[in-house]
Amino acid sequence: MTDYCCLSLEPMAITKTEAKQLLERLIFDEEPPREWVQDVWEMSPTLGETAAKLWDVYEAIIECCPEEKLENLLHSIYQDSLKDL
Repeated sequence: MTDYCCLSLEPMAITKTEAKQLLERLIFDEEPPREWVQDVWEMSPTLGETAAKLWDVYEAIIECCPEEKLENLLHSIYQDSLKDL
């Protein structure tokens, strides 16, 4: 039997660190992002340079984006992924 008193309809607040970790899992699966960049670099130095730039931009966006915006982005992504099921 489900204990409904523990279910919440409101999403929990997500810190910037948690948002970053969740986004990294969505983008890179279980592989650490730096390893992903290195793997791409080993396959193709040209693509590896692009991957490294992408990683730098990703880091900058995470740093300058407010927690609330990151949280909203994640909720939106997860909502969309649930629709696809």
